Amino acid sequence: MQRPKVDRLAVESEFDLAAYFGKKVAAVERALDASLKSSTPETAKIIEAMRYSLLAGGKRVRPIMCVAACEMLGGTETMAMPTAVAVEMIHTMSLIHDDLPSMDDDDLRRGKPTNHVVYGEDVAILAGDALLSTSFAHCAKGSSEARVPAERIVEVIRRLGEAVSEVGLAGGQVMDLECEAKTDVALEDLTWIHTHKTAKLLEVSVAAGAVLAGASPHDVSLCETYAKDIGLAFQIADDILDVTKSTEDLGKTAGKDVDADKTTYVKLMGLDGAREEADRLYQEALSSLEPFGDRADPLIAIAKFIVERES
Repeated sequence: MQRPKVDRLAVESEFDLAAYFGKKVAAVERALDASLKSSTPETAKIIEAMRYSLLAGGKRVRPIMCVAACEMLGGTETMAMPTAVAVEMIHTMSLIHDDLPSMDDDDLRRGKPTNHVVYGEDVAILAGDALLSTSFAHCAKGSSEARVPAERIVEVIRRLGEAVSEVGLAGGQVMDLECEAKTDVALEDLTWIHTHKTAKLLEVSVAAGAVLAGASPHDVSLCETYAKDIGLAFQIADDILDVTKSTEDLGKTAGKDVDADKTTYVKLMGLDGAREEADRLYQEALSSLEPFGDRADPLIAIAKFIVERES
C-alpha cells in the first residue's frame, strides 16, 4: 500500500537543529577523543593513524542519529554514546578503505589528505582494521559500564557486525566495484548497492539506538524503515552534490563519479529525477516517524538536513 504524502509544513516544527547538533556534536567529539589513547610506545603509530581519520571532523550524523533514536524511545545519551562512537569508528574505517588506491583512489577527505597519503597504504589498511575491531570492544565495554542490559548489548553487536558483512558495507562495496566497468547497470542494482553500502550503517545507527532504549520490535522496525529511506536519500544527495558543487565546497574531490563514469542516481534518473526520488524517500521516512509524535523532532530535522544539505 502506498504511504500517504506527508506535508513538510505540518511536520517541521520550530525545532532548532543547529543548537541540537552543536550540543550533540560536542558530546560525540569528546567521546571520540577519549575512545582512542596510546598507552605504550609500540601502539603510538597505529593509534595516531586511527585518530587522524576518526577526529578529522565530519557531520557526525550517524552517532547523533543513534543518540536521537535512543532518547526518542526513552533511553539516554549515556546509554547510546558507546554505540554511537562504535558506529563512527566503523564509518571511518569504511572511508579509509574507500579512499585506498585499490578502491576509489582518492587523495582528499574532509578537506585533508587521506589516511594512506599521510601514513602509507599499509598503515592505512591496518588503521581501518583496528578501528573496526575496536568498535565492537568499545561498544561492549562502554555499554556495560552504562548499565545497558546484556541482551541489548549482544543484539546491538550482532547488528553492527551484520552492517559490515556481505549483506552490509562489504557486500555493497563489492557490488559497486563489479558495476564500475558495466554500461548497463539498472536502477535496481544501484539501489541494492546503496541499500547495503550506504543506508545500512545509517539503519544500524538508528535501530541500535532504539534497541539500547529497550524499544519494542515494532518500534525498532519503524526506525529501520526511516533510516533505510533516509540512507538512500543521503546517497542521492551525495550524487547531486558531486555534479553541482566544487571540491572546495565538499572537502573532497568533486566530479569524481562523472570522471570515472560511475553509475549514479543522477546518471540514471537525471538531476530533476534524482531530486524527486530523494524527496519521495524523505516523505516515506517521515511517515515512519509519525507514531512517535514530537519525540521524533530531532530525527525529522536530521532527515530534512540530509536531503537539503549543501556539502
